[in-house]
Amino acid sequence: MDTAADLDPGPEGGGDGSPSPVRQMSLWQPPRSTRHTLRRRRRIAFVSGAVLAALVLSGGIAAAWTLLGDGGSDVAEDAGHLERFVGSWAGEMTQVDTEGEHVADWHAEVRIEEGGQTGGTAWTTFSCSGTLELSARDGDRVVYAYTELADPEDRCVDDAELTLWPDGDRRGLMAEWSSVTDEGTRMTSTGAMD
Repeated sequence: MDTAADLDPGPEGGGDGSPSPVRQMSLWQPPRSTRHTLRRRRRIAFVSGAVLAALVLSGGIAAAWTLLGDGGSDVAEDAGHLERFVGSWAGEMTQVDTEGEHVADWHAEVRIEEGGQTGGTAWTTFSCSGTLELSARDGDRVVYAYTELADPEDRCVDDAELTLWPDGDRRGLMAEWSSVTDEGTRMTSTGAMD
């Protein structure tokens, strides 16, 4: 086959004597104008950036929505669970030492404030009292850290843990107090509270 340089349109163009506008034929496309190239690149970069920003923003909103949605249900679930413990409770506790030997029976009164995060307690048998602050939750059990406020006869521990959980079908609660004496003996007191 002849190349573009080998084709000769003739003196007038075509072989039939008609004039031809084609003087030379090329198999290569003409060079592209660079005048609009920068404008096109800027437009593509701008559109790409806008799309990327929209995706990031919508992804961030979706992630925030997911976190808030999940967190909101957890908060509502926690609040509903903690409401079970709100109120005033009283009961008799039986205290044992590390070996399970009986140490004492004593009366405890517990008050859990609205929201279930804090409260107060009085160990009336020993004339002690203190504050309660929610420190953990495990299933249907909640744990409060006890900090002593009053101990006029120096008979109580400064710090303890109170674990509360629902008492089966009853409206009451089960309670377990755990502490370590100044001498290092672990003491546990358990009982039902109504």
